[in-house]
Amino acid sequence: MDDHAGQFVRAVSRQGPRITLQFDGEAVEASEGESLLAALLTQRSFLRRTEFGSEPRAGFCLMGGCQDCWVWSDTGGRLRACTTNVAAGMVLRSQPPGLDALRG
Repeated sequence: MDDHAGQFVRAVSRQGPRITLQFDGEAVEASEGESLLAALLTQRSFLRRTEFGSEPRAGFCLMGGCQDCWVWSDTGGRLRACTTNVAAGMVLRSQPPGLDALRG
């Protein structure tokens, strides 16, 4: 699965200033005011891999009721991508900091 092919396609283009954030060390462009989920899935095929295996996850309910779209800030804080708006300069990860070291 290509991590860089978007899963979502915008029906209507977003208006507003363009901003840049970092996700897993890569720059992601987004429109101010859109959700992290929308910004990321227009540019990636999935958000993260499940904690219990390597299956790709991209959100399930899309309204903050499940736990499928969690992403982590570079400082370790957990965010729901579907209910968190993008902000310029965000540094995010698809896995909790330190998880890669545990998976070895």
